[in-house]
Amino acid sequence: MANTTFTGPVRSQNGFQDITVNATTGAVTIDASFGTDVVLGTQSLSGAGAVDITNAFTSLTTTGASQALTLANGTVGEIKIISHAVDGGSAILTPTTPLGFATITFTAAGDSVMLVYTSAGWAIIGSRGVTIA
Repeated sequence: MANTTFTGPVRSQNGFQDITVNATTGAVTIDASFGTDVVLGTQSLSGAGAVDITNAFTSLTTTGASQALTLANGTVGEIKIISHAVDGGSAILTPTTPLGFATITFTAAGDSVMLVYTSAGWAIIGSRGVTIA
């Protein structure tokens, strides 16, 4: 597949897709679709672990109490949404560089937060049900 550079407007009647091709298997993964709706990549995270910065949305399933979540620094302007989809306990998110807070705790299904990465770290731009400390 080739790369193409455009110098003017680009149009598509049926939308665009951002893809990743596995160098070993050649499998194609659609990371984002841009058409009448914009659909960004989703991480499904079960239990404790790292919230990725490669997908805009993380669907969280908790499997115990006070599970530790981490969030690495992003790229300035990056948006990250985390939503507690399946409640099997609680989770505490601790970003590497939080801005104006230290942790975000998810305790019930539906708890959600939207963050933006700034030059000073992760800033909360919206939340529902989470505890911010």
